[in-house]
Amino acid sequence: MTTDKTTHFGYREVAVQEKQALVGEVFSRVASRYDLMNDLMSMGLHRLWKRHFVDTAGLRPGHRVLDLAGGTGDISKLAAGIVGDEGLVVLTDINGPMLARGRDRMLDAGLSTRVTSARVNAEALPFPDSSFDCITIAFGLRNVTDQPRALAEMRRVLKPGGRALVLEFSEVRAPLLKPAYDIYSFTVLPLLGRLVAADEASYRYLAESIRKHPNQAALAGLMTGAGFEDVEVRNLLGGIVAIHSGRVY
Repeated sequence: MTTDKTTHFGYREVAVQEKQALVGEVFSRVASRYDLMNDLMSMGLHRLWKRHFVDTAGLRPGHRVLDLAGGTGDISKLAAGIVGDEGLVVLTDINGPMLARGRDRMLDAGLSTRVTSARVNAEALPFPDSSFDCITIAFGLRNVTDQPRALAEMRRVLKPGGRALVLEFSEVRAPLLKPAYDIYSFTVLPLLGRLVAADEASYRYLAESIRKHPNQAALAGLMTGAGFEDVEVRNLLGGIVAIHSGRVY
């Protein structure tokens, strides 16, 4: 994943201290078209994946939820519908333009009493120990520079009995699907980025970042190493996407 001096930014090796800024530039450029591109790239499937992710998170009314890398607020909005007025969802992102769009969406949806927002680096969470019943991060962990540190922070701020869930692109498990998925990733995604968002490079980075992200077993190992117990993995769509979960006792 990283050495003492470099890490990956897609297929490029960059200085560790540079990656956060480079990722920030990507998401600042795509923020205005982010939701539209998600619908086009996944043919709407991302909405089903996110709903399943939240529906199986074990949330209950009154829970406090931390939504890391929450971007435009899809997960926060779904979680807010479960935790109710007695609960709280904290929508966070390190990127200002993405977070601004998410905050505006929550206001437009009338969820300002259930969802608050904060600009947060997942590697250094500004919350006390044992603050949340559940932590979610959807399609964001692969963009974090120091993933073990972020996972350790997630564990720290979870309450005993709390659960962390990661929804992320992963390694395709169906052999017949992999060639078609590779063609789609490196041909169609950049083309959509150029035509719809006028930004081919950002969506080429997306495809590359997925391949550099730890696969199912490796991410499960990182979660165990961070102190999570009962780590589980559920593959969706042949492993194109996976849900990892772990508990704190």
